[in-house]
Amino acid sequence: MAIITRAIREQFNPAKPSECVGQIELITTDETKAVVVAAHASFENWKNTSPVARGEILRVTADLLEQNIDIVAETASREMGKTKNEMIGEVKRGASILRYFAQEGMRATGEVLPSASETKILYSMRVPLGVVAAITPWNFPVAIPLWKIAPALVYGNTVVWKPSIEAALTGKLIGELFEQAGMPKNVLNIVQGRGSSVGQVLLEAPEVKAITFTGSNGVGQNILNTAGHTNKKIQLELGGKNAAIILADADLNIAAKLTIEGAMKQTGQRCTATSRVYVEEAVYEKVLEQLIVEAQKIEVGVTMGPVSSKGQYDNILAAIEKAKTDGAQLVFGGGPTEGQSEGYFIDPTIFTNVTHDMAIAHEEVFGPVLAVIKVKDYEEALQLSNDSQFGLSASIYTSNIQKAFDFINRSEVGLVQVNDETGGAEPQAPFGGVKNSSTGAREQGQAAKEFFTTMKTVTINTK
Repeated sequence: MAIITRAIREQFNPAKPSECVGQIELITTDETKAVVVAAHASFENWKNTSPVARGEILRVTADLLEQNIDIVAETASREMGKTKNEMIGEVKRGASILRYFAQEGMRATGEVLPSASETKILYSMRVPLGVVAAITPWNFPVAIPLWKIAPALVYGNTVVWKPSIEAALTGKLIGELFEQAGMPKNVLNIVQGRGSSVGQVLLEAPEVKAITFTGSNGVGQNILNTAGHTNKKIQLELGGKNAAIILADADLNIAAKLTIEGAMKQTGQRCTATSRVYVEEAVYEKVLEQLIVEAQKIEVGVTMGPVSSKGQYDNILAAIEKAKTDGAQLVFGGGPTEGQSEGYFIDPTIFTNVTHDMAIAHEEVFGPVLAVIKVKDYEEALQLSNDSQFGLSASIYTSNIQKAFDFINRSEVGLVQVNDETGGAEPQAPFGGVKNSSTGAREQGQAAKEFFTTMKTVTINTK
């Protein structure tokens, strides 16, 4: 009998890097191939399972997730750094996602269509694809996997899920909850390992019919290079450089508060985080002052956690130094948090005097860093907000309904917020962007079935 010796990875707390919070076994490429084959073999039975029964497993999983909210939130917080309160909110969101898609098992999956022939019955039906590979990031270790896994499963696909190696313990917990809920063997499969090995197997395996990925643009491009020439369906959610616009007629206190929340929540480690804010010159000084007041309210280590890893920490600090070298003016924060003896803590950071030829104006930092830019009027703000390779989310703060709707129509993004911060998504609403932020069908809501199913048209001649 062959004995497989797996590599062991220790997970460390980014708030206290000397603290090991657990260990995870990393599987081999050969084992990953075997998992894919097993998922393929399970597809026939799962797709023929009643969609109502498939949805019921999701509902039970949602109940179990809420019952275990403390341990899931604590594990994820200690593993990737998000505060426990933020993780509790994310776990609740994960349960809502599961419950929404549980109901999809009871919704129509096709329609009867009129035929030109009196003797024919014509209808369409949605059918599953087969094995779906879900490759997910560390920054939302519960919500993002669930908004991929839940629709894939309820529509009848089997899933091979590769969580980020930085959130491996959380992924293991989520998998155990599905198992407790009654998920049949080999229908949902978790493979723990690095993308360069385990992930590459998923891209190349002929049994995998679809790949859904959230992460960096570089990895997304590798997925397209590897799997783009195949018949696999590909869905990519990538980076963002999200802009907010604050006009002179806005409630300035609310606008500043929500802009700082949008920039600093989850330590800025969100693809929808507010990264740039354009402020009309008439109120620029007042808004800047209020942004700093709001940033001062953040308690690093209490209300804002560390960044997820040493690599993230170094990259963010390098981006801050680059902004200073380029000529941006640092007006708040800008470095490691004082008083934290260890941990990857970075102060909320605000820059002014930013021009669009600077890296900080167009490159994603993925940390608690905000660029504040003065503009003459709404038109200039709109043009600059659209001046980006990304097009995920944008917001406008105004009491002018005409400008709000003009922004809705002309903003080159997939998600528009009016008088709210750039982040936020509800399970029933489509999620995704344009330009280099997204590829393929939208996630969440009814849009999810576009990616996780294909159409079959049926004609019955009754004569």
